[in-house]
Amino acid sequence: MSAAATIDALLDCSLLGYTSVGYRIRERSWSPDDLARMDGQVVLVTGASSGLGQAAAEGFARLGASVTILARDPERGERARAQTAARSGASDVSLELCDLSDLSAVRALAERFGSRAPRLDVLVNNAGVLSSRRMLSADGIELTFATNVLGGFLLTELLTPLLRRSSPSRVINVTSGGMYTQRLHVEDLQMSGEELDGTVAYARTKRIEVILTELWAERLKDAGVVVHAMHPGWADTPGLAASLPRFHRLTRPLLRTPQQGADTIVWLGAAAEPAQRSGELWHDRRSRPTHRLPWTRESAEERGRLWAECERLIAEAATRAAAADAGPGPRRRPSASSRRSHKPRS
Repeated sequence: MSAAATIDALLDCSLLGYTSVGYRIRERSWSPDDLARMDGQVVLVTGASSGLGQAAAEGFARLGASVTILARDPERGERARAQTAARSGASDVSLELCDLSDLSAVRALAERFGSRAPRLDVLVNNAGVLSSRRMLSADGIELTFATNVLGGFLLTELLTPLLRRSSPSRVINVTSGGMYTQRLHVEDLQMSGEELDGTVAYARTKRIEVILTELWAERLKDAGVVVHAMHPGWADTPGLAASLPRFHRLTRPLLRTPQQGADTIVWLGAAAEPAQRSGELWHDRRSRPTHRLPWTRESAEERGRLWAECERLIAEAATRAAAADAGPGPRRRPSASSRRSHKPRS
């Protein structure tokens, strides 16, 4: 084992590897040539109005890709689009608006994007929320699960034909190191049978994202589409400061910049190595184990039930939306106007 690999392994066994110190040590062994130019390629990044998503969008734009930023808020989204274009020096940076917790909005987005984009080389599912209390999406689904899991699941499904036509292409799911503390609770994905703890709910959805990454990789293995997950370590983002203020305050001297946290997202989208494999979890440009604790492992039967439940919830939401649209009077759906969205990454 080389000295760099030994140091990396030691960092991976400690939380120091999650910090900016770990990043700076590891990056010494990286080469600028690892990131190939992406001229002519199309990249869609969700949750890109700030933090990791915006940093990833800037990274792809610097490499010459045509980048679409997906944001929920028009003002923040336009500001991020303008900043991304200015900082990267790229002219082909566009904005799409969508609340990923609203499955009808996801369908509309996929239709819009598919009608205007000639191809899709990289899809980055980065958008996420951490809610301090139980809230429901417009479809009546627990907000954290709706945004972090179902929105990205449906978007990936709807854009798969475009990804296939653009192959070789890539899907990158941004998870969190917090998922190492949680297992799959397929019997209660929305935590309806217990008091919702926002941090726990968030970490459980991040565990689910890793499982779905593996399942998507298996389904798309013959389609020329690779699917990977990554976790960014502890990054200093607006979402982290807003949703976990005490943690942010205590760890701020050691937090990574958004650019450091997003580095592996860009590397997964541009480098040659990850294109040769699929279904893996990455951190700081290396494949990592998906479990650290034996009790977090799920069975094949649970994985199958998870996929089926995601499909069922999406289908039911579509049926309800169609019925509401077809009925008399204005469409009425559960209000989610009071929710607050955060994107902590750890």
